[in-house]
Amino acid sequence: MTGRPAPAVLPRSLRAWLGSIAVLAALVVGMLGVLYAGHSEPGRVDRWIVEPTADSVRGPWRRVALALDFLGEPAGSAMLVVAVVAGCLLLRRPRAAVLFVAGAAVAVGTATLLKHLVGRTIHGAGNLSYPSGHTAFFTSLALIAALLATGRLGLGRTAGTSLVLAAALVAGAAMGWAQVALGAHYPTDVLGGWCTALAVIPATAWLVDRSADARRHERR
Repeated sequence: MTGRPAPAVLPRSLRAWLGSIAVLAALVVGMLGVLYAGHSEPGRVDRWIVEPTADSVRGPWRRVALALDFLGEPAGSAMLVVAVVAGCLLLRRPRAAVLFVAGAAVAVGTATLLKHLVGRTIHGAGNLSYPSGHTAFFTSLALIAALLATGRLGLGRTAGTSLVLAAALVAGAAMGWAQVALGAHYPTDVLGGWCTALAVIPATAWLVDRSADARRHERR
């Protein structure tokens, strides 16, 4: 034991910026939820982006979409989280491991709760669609990885925020494309899932840091 404090998973330089982004993202999630509550068809924005259809992607791109989709399914997401957590533990970053587990659980849990509250459906009454849990999960992992990279590299506010948002955008766009292409979600469902991750991950990271620091002080 060296006595050194474990590095924070939410870099101090990003707290204010990501806090503001989280609030804006939560507002977007709420507004879209109210707008599409109880709907069972694509909205005007969805049709403007793309005419949603079931399984509209073919050829090799379909395999890519299915592979991405699998990473958001229970088996695929569990494998992904286990692999990431194992890597964190091997690198002796237990706080990061906790954040990956807690962040994924909070993001998916929030998306699931919102689905039942909003009640938007696609392809039948039993298929709740808003927000996209797959997109929330995949974006969450990318956000957490970018937060850890920011702390590891010692990036400042501008560079760190840019990295976090870029990682979230790439991950959200990739999984969102797969969900829309496979007909599993409307584009606005994907936007809601992306914003769900942006809203909950900074708060979850802050709570993980607070809890870990409190336990460390208690042991002194």
